[in-house]
Amino acid sequence: MPDNTRTIQTTAAQRLVQTLIANDVTHVFCVPGESYLAVLDAFADVKKEIKVIACRHEAAAANMATAYGKLTGKPGICFVTRGPGATQGAVGVHTAQQDSVPMIMFVGQVGTADKGREAFQEVYYPAMFAPLAKITEEIDDPARVVEITMRTLATVQQGRAGAGVVALPEDMLVSDPGARMPTAVQVAETGLDPAALATLAARLEAADKPLLILGGTGWNQDALDKLAAWAKSIDLPVILSFRRKDLLDNHHPCYVGDLGLGPNPKLLARVRASDLLITIGARLGENPSQGYGLFTAEETARKLIHIHPDPRELNRVWPASVAAVSGTANAGLALAGLRIKKSWTAWRAEARAELEAFIAPVAVTGPVNLSEIFTWLAKTLPADAIVTNGAGNYAAWLHRYYLHRSFRTQLAPTSGAMGFGFPAAIAAKLTYPDRTVVGVAGDGCFLMAAADLATAVQYGANFPTLVIDNGSYGTIRMHQERDYPGRVSATDLRNPDFAAYARSFGAWGATVTKTEEFAAAFTEALRQNTPSLLHVKTSVEDILPGKRLSQMAAK
Repeated sequence: MPDNTRTIQTTAAQRLVQTLIANDVTHVFCVPGESYLAVLDAFADVKKEIKVIACRHEAAAANMATAYGKLTGKPGICFVTRGPGATQGAVGVHTAQQDSVPMIMFVGQVGTADKGREAFQEVYYPAMFAPLAKITEEIDDPARVVEITMRTLATVQQGRAGAGVVALPEDMLVSDPGARMPTAVQVAETGLDPAALATLAARLEAADKPLLILGGTGWNQDALDKLAAWAKSIDLPVILSFRRKDLLDNHHPCYVGDLGLGPNPKLLARVRASDLLITIGARLGENPSQGYGLFTAEETARKLIHIHPDPRELNRVWPASVAAVSGTANAGLALAGLRIKKSWTAWRAEARAELEAFIAPVAVTGPVNLSEIFTWLAKTLPADAIVTNGAGNYAAWLHRYYLHRSFRTQLAPTSGAMGFGFPAAIAAKLTYPDRTVVGVAGDGCFLMAAADLATAVQYGANFPTLVIDNGSYGTIRMHQERDYPGRVSATDLRNPDFAAYARSFGAWGATVTKTEEFAAAFTEALRQNTPSLLHVKTSVEDILPGKRLSQMAAK
C-alpha cells in the first residue's frame, strides 16, 4: 500500500474524526488494530474533544458503546480491527439493535486492492452484519467518508434507533477526503397523527380496564414527566416493558409492574383482562409478550393501540386496532395534552397493591437473601444511581426488587446477552463520573467480561460490582432441571476467588457469605478510590424468588 500521507494536508481518517466531533461524540471505545492506525493517529490530535478508551476485548468495547448510547441517547461509538475484532464485537451490535440503541461500530478492513482474495483477516462486512445491524456500509471512495459517516449517524438515530457498522479499508483512510466538510446531523422526528390521537382519546373514554404500556427508546425527561403527571390525574395504570423500568418512577402510584422474565402473575392476568392496551415504543416482542402467549392476534386486533417510531414494527406480529407512527417522546407529549374526563381509581389501586405485595422480600434456603439485598440497595442508593446487569437468573432478583426512581438509571440488555453489565458500568462511570454506578453480574456473566477490570482500573472507573456466585449457569440449569430432571450437564461452574481476582488488578475486593454482611461491605466498597468488587456467594437452590431448584426437578 503506498504511503501518501505526506502528500495531502488532510486524510480521510482525520475527516472521519472531524465528523464525529461535529456530531458531539465525546467518547470512543476501542481495541486498537493495525487496520485503522490512521484513525488512531487522528485521535491523537483531538484528545480534548474525544476520550479514547482502550478496552481489553472487542465485545466489551462494543457493549460500552451500546451502554453509552442507551444512557445518553446519542450514538455510542466503538472501533475494532478486522476479522477477529469484528466477530468479537458483533455481540454489542446485536444488543444495540435489539435494544433500539444508537450505536456505530467502525471496523478496519483490508486495502481495496486485496479485497476478494481472502486476505489476512478479510471479511465482507456488509454481508456479515446485514442481519444484525440497521445499516452496514463500506467506504470505497475516500471523498465519501463524510457522507457515509453522516448517513450512518442519521440512520442509527432516526425512527427506531439501532446499530450501524462501517468498514474502513486501510488505504481509504490515508487518502484525500475531498472538499466536503462535516456538519451536525439534524435528526428527523415524527409526531402522532391528530386523527389517531382523537381516536385514542375516544377509546380511552369508553374503556373500563385500560392499561398504558411504555417501552423502547427515544424518550426525554420532559415527555416522561408530563406523561407521569397525566396518568396520575386520571389514575391510569402504567406498565413498563422488559428492562425499561427507568421510564417511570417505580414509586409512582400509577406504576403497576413490568413485563419481562419472571413477571407478577397477577399483572399478566390484568393484561389479559384489560379492554384497552395503549402501547408506546414497545415492540411487544417475545419476552414482554411471554413467548408470544400473553394475548392473541384476535385480542390485539380489538384492544391494542400501538404507537411506534418504525412503521415496520406495527402489525408485524400483533394486529392493532389503531396503529400510528410517532417518536416516543412526541407521542408521550401528545397523550399528556389530552383532557380525559374519566378515571380508573379502583382498577389502578388494585394493580398497585398487587405490585407492592409482589416486591415484598421472600424467604430463601441459603444464608444470602438477594431479595433483601436489592431491596436495601433500592432504599439506600441515590435516585440517579445507575444500575447495570447482563443476563442470568440473578437479574430476576434485581429487576423484581430494585425500584428505579429516575430516567436512564437502568442499563440492561433486552437481547439477554451475558457479559454486558460490567462493561456497561465502566461506560456509565466514565460518562458520568459524579454519579453512583453499581454493576451487577452473575459468576458466568462476569467472567465473559472480567478482563476489562484492567480497563476500569486504568481509567479510574471507580464503582462497585456485585458478582453473584451460585456456581452454575443458573438459567440453563433451571431449564435443564425442568426439562431433563436429574441429568445435569455442562452447567456446573468452578469459580475463582473473585475478590482476590479483583485485587490482582489493583481493585478492591471482599466476599459476602451472609445477608447481614452486605451493607457494611457495600458501604466500604463505595469508599474506595479504586474499582471494587463484592463476591456474593448464593445457593443455586434459590434459583428464583420464591422458587427452589429441587422443586423444579421434582415436578
